[in-house]
Amino acid sequence: MLPFIRSDLVQFTAYKPHAETNSASPITVDKLDTNESPYDLPRELKEKLAWEYQNLIETNRYPDGGHQKLKNAIADYVNESAHLCSPAFSADNISVGNGSDELIRSLLIATCLQGSGSILVAQPTFSMYAILAQTLGISVVTVARKEENFEIDLKVAQRAIENTQNPPIRAVFVVHPNSPTANPLTVEELAWLRSLPQNILVVIDEAYFEFSQTTLATELPEHSNWVILRTFSKAFRLAAMRVGYCIAHPELTNIVEKVRLPYNLPSFSIQAALIALQNRKILLQSISQTVNERSQLLQTLSQNPKVKVWDSATNFIFLRLQADELEQQAISKEVYLKNVIRQLRSSGTFVREINGGLRITIGTPQENIRTLDRLQVALKGI
Repeated sequence: MLPFIRSDLVQFTAYKPHAETNSASPITVDKLDTNESPYDLPRELKEKLAWEYQNLIETNRYPDGGHQKLKNAIADYVNESAHLCSPAFSADNISVGNGSDELIRSLLIATCLQGSGSILVAQPTFSMYAILAQTLGISVVTVARKEENFEIDLKVAQRAIENTQNPPIRAVFVVHPNSPTANPLTVEELAWLRSLPQNILVVIDEAYFEFSQTTLATELPEHSNWVILRTFSKAFRLAAMRVGYCIAHPELTNIVEKVRLPYNLPSFSIQAALIALQNRKILLQSISQTVNERSQLLQTLSQNPKVKVWDSATNFIFLRLQADELEQQAISKEVYLKNVIRQLRSSGTFVREINGGLRITIGTPQENIRTLDRLQVALKGI
């Protein structure tokens, strides 16, 4: 080990992105492992972005470090999507990051550094909360979710908040709907979040808002300790541009602005996000098709006795192999899961193995048909 490296990082496992595909392979590859949109930007929007790059962006100049134009556009979208009678949010309520990851890191820096706090997460959930916290030397307190429906075990979570000291819990992270299990927050979970004291930051990640159409943005004025995260990587089809944003009380966004990196978004990404917002009616038309495809996948898979699939409010589904079927064949669930994933991959379908199950992104109609066919073949061993 290098003598100048923190000792706790030796045992740390870095986040590994999805595997690269072989472009020379004759197999049609369906990348359904990262919850991206299966639809690229329309050609006319790519051409518009290319024109702006050629005519407006000066590559010798730093990008707009204040993001004022983009913040104004995001605030307009937040007000519109929350169906508010009068605008409740302005640019002062918005901070923009290099993906939601940078915003998560900024919030951790603002609340928990120097031993001032730890964070609470309910597993399984988005892995970057814990990963980013650990890279900063911040303690992570994990609680379980109920196995049958993946709701947070609220009694355990509350005890953790009451009993965790040195350092105390200063931030709670939840995804609404959750990843990888696709379930939205319940009435009971929402009531618990509302009951948390003002000295705890509540981070509500709405990365899949456009698919669930359920937001807590309307409650933000009542909770100065809440922050909502969103992204342009999913429904807006800009995963390659790495643009995320948060909505919060102006005092909180002002702190986030202080700790974020300067010039954190390239000019090209800023222009892409602006074009996406200007053309949101076009881009968000694909959501209805994704929701319809999701319903068909869930209906088909729910009839298969070899898998258990949960309902979804996102652009992906989560399923597990049925344990009783495996026990009849005296097959280890872990071994069979690996075999199924290996067969899917060899046939061209990339999915994510997580928490003892498969997370499968909703693709195009053609991709979903291939997924069902390839999964049926892979499950024949049971």
